[in-house]
Amino acid sequence: MARIARHAGGADTGEDSQELQDRGDTPPKELLVESGAVLRLSEADAARLSATTAGSEDETMIINMGPQHPSTHGVLRLMLELQGETVLRTKPIIGYLHTGMEKQGEELTYLQGQTNTTRMDYASPFFNELVFCMAAEALLEVEIPARAVWIRMLVCELNRMASHLLFLATNGMDIGAVSMMLYGWREREEILTFFEKVTGLRMNHNFVRVGGVAADLPAGWRDDVLELLDVIPGRLDEFDTLMTGQPIWRERLQGVGAITSEEALALGCTGPVLRSTGLAWDLRRDMPYLAYDELEFDVVVGSYGDSFDRYAIRLNEIRESIRIVAQIVDRLPPGDYKVQDKKVTPPPRARIDESMEALIHHFKLFTEGMRVPEGEVYVAVESPRGELGCYLVSDGGPKPYRMHVRAPSFYNLQSLPHMMRGGFIADAVANISSVDPIMGEVDR
Repeated sequence: MARIARHAGGADTGEDSQELQDRGDTPPKELLVESGAVLRLSEADAARLSATTAGSEDETMIINMGPQHPSTHGVLRLMLELQGETVLRTKPIIGYLHTGMEKQGEELTYLQGQTNTTRMDYASPFFNELVFCMAAEALLEVEIPARAVWIRMLVCELNRMASHLLFLATNGMDIGAVSMMLYGWREREEILTFFEKVTGLRMNHNFVRVGGVAADLPAGWRDDVLELLDVIPGRLDEFDTLMTGQPIWRERLQGVGAITSEEALALGCTGPVLRSTGLAWDLRRDMPYLAYDELEFDVVVGSYGDSFDRYAIRLNEIRESIRIVAQIVDRLPPGDYKVQDKKVTPPPRARIDESMEALIHHFKLFTEGMRVPEGEVYVAVESPRGELGCYLVSDGGPKPYRMHVRAPSFYNLQSLPHMMRGGFIADAVANISSVDPIMGEVDR
């Protein structure tokens, strides 16, 4: 049996209570939790489930997978109890990134806040900016212009496509379809090139601002988007040929890491992980925000809750995002891209050289920040990984008194012990990849 590692001096280098302990050293109550008590099973049912996967300690071993493993998506560490190649227990251990973004958010003004939140889920930064700004706007009771609403939807849906393409690339690499890494990365690069034209950056944009967006869309944006919509559908058909209908791909994913709707709901899972179980829950449709209730799109669901369903859902959600973006291109309204309120948004940069009032207004806003009325609010959006929520408490000052982010990757990781129990260690990589966790928002 593997024990907690110690360095040459003999000091403990483990993570204490986070570690997966030997079965004999683990209290019965914790074994029940690991075996399913958290899923609202009775103690008798949980004990029975634990007994079916139990092995004697002479026949089992505990090993580490990560946090340096290339397939743990950054700094996720899993402790696995194995009996041969079969996984009996799994314990995800987090905290190796320690960004402290929520506490940092309480030291930044509302004008600076999105520069912090955009870095949480670095694969889909627009959603982080959006949820923070929507929470601040709810406290301010600000209604943003229609053009800003539709620009936000445009960049977010393109970002959803880019995020899912990154998933397809890394999912392929994790399971051995090395060509998919190159193809998925290639299509994502085309979208990031467009983002660079719009915001000046490929990632971590600070483009969605309280009161609207940082700038209007650049000249030629429509042609760029239409070109993307023309190219990507054909590439998705190629991915279907390369993977979806490929016998080896199906063998590696079908029936692997299956969970039920009841399990997913009990664990707080959202996004493709929840929808893979057949439950059609999507905040864009079920709790509409921005102008999603004016658009036509389908919520993609699975049937079996396995790794193949989670892959297929993301592939087809790209197609649905293409439908949404096509509608936005046709219907993007004219007008302002931000609120014309001097207490919320800065003046145009050109005005600063011409007007003393504009210079003072700009100086006060960026040095003192905007005053936000007292109150608390929770706002959620549908990110590529699920429900991304922001809870803000204001004491009337220029900075949030409290900030908490409901990160979907954090909740979705709870499903791993239940996906992996009774499976093979060779399927562990497939299960981790199918959850698509971003550790920047887990260790926020």
